[in-house]
Amino acid sequence: MANKLVIKVTSGADAPERCSQAFTVAAVAVASGVEVSVWLTGESAWFALPGRAAEFELPHAAPLQDLLESVLSAGRVTLCTQCAVRRDIGEADVIEGVRIAGAQVFVQEVMADGTQALVY
Repeated sequence: MANKLVIKVTSGADAPERCSQAFTVAAVAVASGVEVSVWLTGESAWFALPGRAAEFELPHAAPLQDLLESVLSAGRVTLCTQCAVRRDIGEADVIEGVRIAGAQVFVQEVMADGTQALVY
């Protein structure tokens, strides 16, 4: 059984249900004691900025801000380097606890023994 879960979130407000599902699974995994790493890519990159998760709305879904805070409290959140550059997001712009890293780090994480990777 995998003891680490890596979730790559590729969507944001453009596909709200898929985005919410990714964060919900991540938060439930954290609450279950699983080591969680969430990667923000594509449109989800905007959630690395202060206040952006609070703006996200999806009826009958947990607030994205709460889910993100849950993951940040016990897991790791990474913003894709290329996605950050395309959106002119720098290290000084992201919320506390979010790191910026590239594909090499992502590949290292997902290839580690005992790791399950999901892409939303």
